[in-house]
Amino acid sequence: MSDDKAIINGNFIERLIQEDIDNGTFSRPICTRFPPEPNGYLHIGSAYAIYTNYMAAQKFNGTFHLRFDDTNPLKEDIEYVNAIIEDINWLGYNPGDRIFYGSDYSDEIFNAAITLINKGKAYVCDLTPEEITEYRGTLTEPGKDSPYRNRTIDENLELFLKMRNGEFPTASKVLRAKIDMNSPNIKLRDPVLYRIIHAHHYRTGNEWCIYPMYDFAHPIQDAMEDITHSLCSIEFKDHRPLYEWVLNELEIDEPPKQREFGRVNITGAVTSKRYLRELVAGGYVDGWDDPRLPTIRGLRRRGVTPDSIRKFIGEIGFVRSQSTIDYSLLESILRSELKPKVNSVMAVLNPLKVTITNYEEGKTEFLSIENNAENPDLGTRHVPFSKVIYIEKEDFMEVPVNGFKRLSLNSEVRLKGAYFIKCHEVIKDEKTGEILELRCTYDEQTKSGTGFSGRKVKATIHWVSALHAVRADVHLYDKLFDNEELMKDPEITWSEKINTYSRIIHKNCMIEPSISNAKSDERFQFIRHGYFCLDSYSTDDNFIFNRIVALKDSWKGKKV
Repeated sequence: MSDDKAIINGNFIERLIQEDIDNGTFSRPICTRFPPEPNGYLHIGSAYAIYTNYMAAQKFNGTFHLRFDDTNPLKEDIEYVNAIIEDINWLGYNPGDRIFYGSDYSDEIFNAAITLINKGKAYVCDLTPEEITEYRGTLTEPGKDSPYRNRTIDENLELFLKMRNGEFPTASKVLRAKIDMNSPNIKLRDPVLYRIIHAHHYRTGNEWCIYPMYDFAHPIQDAMEDITHSLCSIEFKDHRPLYEWVLNELEIDEPPKQREFGRVNITGAVTSKRYLRELVAGGYVDGWDDPRLPTIRGLRRRGVTPDSIRKFIGEIGFVRSQSTIDYSLLESILRSELKPKVNSVMAVLNPLKVTITNYEEGKTEFLSIENNAENPDLGTRHVPFSKVIYIEKEDFMEVPVNGFKRLSLNSEVRLKGAYFIKCHEVIKDEKTGEILELRCTYDEQTKSGTGFSGRKVKATIHWVSALHAVRADVHLYDKLFDNEELMKDPEITWSEKINTYSRIIHKNCMIEPSISNAKSDERFQFIRHGYFCLDSYSTDDNFIFNRIVALKDSWKGKKV
C-alpha cells in the first residue's frame, strides 16, 4: 500500500472522496466550499471547518471556494464579510479569486422555486411561524397538513409572484416544499423555502423582499459552482435528505454530495455564534477580538500564530462525531513553535525597587545578554544596567521559608547577565509594613561573561534598570470558563460562569528598553512569565502586552 493510500484509508473524508473518484461519480474536478453567514466573526470551530474543506480539495488537486451565505438581510453586514476574508487569508487558507456570494444567485434560486411550484412540489402557505411549528409535530407525533397545502399550481404561482413584487407584509406568507408531513425526519415536513423580509440587503439593496432559506439555497449554490463535496459539521446530518431532495427535484446532473464531519469544541470556551454574540452584546467581554474568546480575531490579538492554529487543527484530524479538545494542546503547540524563535526579554510585573549602594551614581553600562539561550543564531542584545533597578516582589523574602532560593536579607543572588548582589537593608512603610525598597551591594568581580568561577549562588533572577525601563500594562489570560459543568448550566448567568482569573492586569510593569520598538505581530518570551505580544490597541503612550501562553500548563484559578 502506498503512503497516499495509507493516509486515505485512515481518513474517512478522504476515503469517501477517493471512492467517488474511483467510481467515476463526477466528470469534473473535486471542488469543496466553506459557506459562512456574514453575521459574526470566525472562531476556532470555523477554522476547523475551513481546514476540512480546504485540505480535502488540496489532497485531490481540486479547488476550494469561499461562499458567503448572505440570504438574511436582517443580520448580515459588509464588516463581517471583510473580516472573514481577512481571517481566512491570515489562517493560510487563501481562496484566491474563488470568493462567491449566495446573493449573486438570487435569480437562479428564485427560478428554481418556480420550477418546484410548476411541478406541484411547493406551495404558498399563510400560516404564522408559530402555527407552522405547531403543525410540524414532534419527534414522536406526526405533523398535519397546512390548510393551504392543496392550492393549485396557478394560485401558488400568482401568490409567489406577488410575494416577489412586495405585495405582502413581512412574515405574512412563506413558500414551503411539499414533501411529507408524516416523515420521521422533521426537516422533511414541508420545510420553508422562502420567506418575506422587507429590509435593505448590504449587496442587493432593496431589489428583493423575499429571501431563500439556507437549506434551499445551499444545494442550488453548490450545484451552480460545480461543488462536488459539500463538507459540513455533524449538526447538518438531518438536513442532508432535504439537500438531496432539492437537487433531485431540480434534476441536477451529477449532483454534489453533502457529507458531515464532527464538530469541534474547545475546553474553557464557547464556539456557538449565538453564545459569542451574547457575550459581546452583553459586555461580558471587550468585543469580538477579546483575547479570551476563541474567535480568530481574539486569538490573533492575543498573539496566537496561524501556524499554531493549523498545527492544532492538523493534530485533531478529521473526526466523525462531536469532540471536545483540551485547550492545553494548542498551548503545547504554541510553546514548541515560539521557544526556538523568539527573543527573551526581562520584564518585571510586580516591581520592587532595589538600590545598589556601592554602584557609581549616574553610571550606566550595557551588558551583553543572549536573545535566546537555546538558539545562539538569534544573537545578543545590550541591556542597560544602573544604580537603581527593579526586581519582582516575589523574588525577595525577608525571612525565607524552607526551600526559598531567591533574594533575602543578608543573602546573595545573581542578576541575569549581570552581577551578584547582596541585600543588607529593607526599607518599609512605617504604617503598613509594606516593603518599599531594598538596599544592596554588588560584587564587581562577579560580572557575567568574565569567567568568574568563585562562590556559588542558589538562584539567578531577572531585573530591569529603573532609569531605562519601559512602563507597560501586562495582561495575563486563562480560560474564560474554568468549570465545564457550570458553563453548560442554562440557569446560571454569564457573570457567574466566567472565570474570575480569566484576565489579570498588571499595571506599570517595568520592561527592558529593547521592547520599545515592538510591533503588534512581534512575539517575545518574558523570562519566567511566558510568551507575549504587543496588543494591537497599544499606543506610543500606553504599551499593553498580552500573554499568549505561559511557560508551563495553564494555571487554573491561581492569581499570578
